[in-house]
Amino acid sequence: MNEHFFIYNNQYFLSDQAFLSVDNRGFRFGDGLFETMRLYDGVILNIDYHFERLFHGMGMLQFDVPQNFSKEFIINQINQLLLKNSISENARIRIMVFRGNGNLYEIENNSPDFIIETFTLTGKIELNEKGISMDIFPGAKKACDSFSNLKSNNGLPSAMARLFAKKNNLDDAIILNCYGRVCESSIANLFLVKDKNIYTPPLSEGCIAGTLRRWMLERFSSKEYKVEEKVISIEDLLNADELFLTNSIYLIKWIERFNDKIYKNNIGKEIFQKVIQNI
Repeated sequence: MNEHFFIYNNQYFLSDQAFLSVDNRGFRFGDGLFETMRLYDGVILNIDYHFERLFHGMGMLQFDVPQNFSKEFIINQINQLLLKNSISENARIRIMVFRGNGNLYEIENNSPDFIIETFTLTGKIELNEKGISMDIFPGAKKACDSFSNLKSNNGLPSAMARLFAKKNNLDDAIILNCYGRVCESSIANLFLVKDKNIYTPPLSEGCIAGTLRRWMLERFSSKEYKVEEKVISIEDLLNADELFLTNSIYLIKWIERFNDKIYKNNIGKEIFQKVIQNI
C-alpha cells in the first residue's frame, strides 16, 4: 500500500498519524473554514474564486493572516504535496484553516493553522447518467447570518442531512433556511430550471457561496437561458421543469426525483456541456 501524506503547518504527516492537541479550537469549536478544489488535467478549476473565498472567510473569522500566507505560498504547498503523493492530473484538494489551541476565552495564537490534503480522482468529469433522488432534511434549519455563506468547519447540519439521506435511501437532502425556504443541499448549491430560466437562492438565503454557483451567475453565457438569483420555496421546486446541483468536484449533478416528482434532464445536459467546455 502506498504511503499517503498531508501537510500540517509546513510539515508532512502520514494520513494515519495523530497531530492535533485536545485543546485545538478547530477540533473543539469548529473554529475555522475549509476550501475544496478540483485539479482537472493538471489545472485547478476556478482557482481565483476559491482563493478569494478563502481569504474573505479568514477575514470574516478575524484571523491575523501573516503576509507570507498567500495564494502563491498555498499553491506551492499544494504542488509539493501532489508531487509527494504521486498525483499529477486529477485530484480533490482540501485546505482547512483553523485557530490553534485555546478555549472560548483565551487564544494562544490568532494566526491560521492549516492542513492541506490531496486525493486522487478519476480523469474525466461526466454528467451523472442516472439522476439522483432527494427530499427535504427535516432535522435543521440553516441560519441566514453573516457566517452562513462560509464553508465553515462547523458543518453539523450538512453532516446530519447526509446521514438522513443515507438512512432514507436518498442520494442527498435539501436543507431549508430559518424561514422554511430552500437553501442548499448537504454538499452543493441548488438550481432549478423553469421556462428556460435558471434560478438559485441568493446568498441572503443562507447558502454557501459556491465557486461554481458564482461562475454560473457571472460567466455562464447562453442566448437561450438566463441565470438569476431568486428566493425559492418548496412549491417552486415541485413546479420546476428540472433541478440540478453544483459543486467544485463534480460540477453538475441532475436531480431525477424530489419528493414524489420525477424530472427530466434535457436542459441540464446542455448546461453541463457549456460548463465543461468553458470552465
